[in-house]
Amino acid sequence: MSYGYDVEKAKAHEGDTFVEFYRQGLDRSKKFRQDYASRLRVVKAADMPFERSPDGLIKHVIHENMNTAECCLDIYMQFLDPGKASGIHRHLSEEVIFVVEGRGHDLHWDVSFECDEEITFDWTEEPQKFEWARGDFVYIPPYCAHQHVNSDPDNEARIIVINSRIIKKMGFDWFDQIENAEGF
Repeated sequence: MSYGYDVEKAKAHEGDTFVEFYRQGLDRSKKFRQDYASRLRVVKAADMPFERSPDGLIKHVIHENMNTAECCLDIYMQFLDPGKASGIHRHLSEEVIFVVEGRGHDLHWDVSFECDEEITFDWTEEPQKFEWARGDFVYIPPYCAHQHVNSDPDNEARIIVINSRIIKKMGFDWFDQIENAEGF
């Protein structure tokens, strides 16, 4: 016997094998809205935590673990010692940086991919180099392996790094640390 309309109709009106996904979604949404009202709208500089991460020294401005009203972006300031570089990493979200202080360059290993039976990624052997200085904005494409380098041997560089956390919520939390920053 095939599973047809009559079987579906009968099954819909019998028994107690129902789930409560929709109702649970309503409950989650109500709780989120109640919690959201108490989230931070202003994050004071003194409340932004520092982290010695595999990518280097960073100060979290906005992060999903900081209970802020911002739900889409992660933002941090990265400190690059004179003549030093961040680690090399890649993630599926786009990234932008704004140079607050210093001068340097980014190295980007562009990605290509094939989508057949499964997705296969390849990165260029040699990176492209993009020079930057105070006041510049740099775009990093999705899943491009990249590194930020302070070219100044005498002064620290500081950059603001911004990326979207939306793609993670869509099930694509692909984030790889390829090489750690020196000393981290």
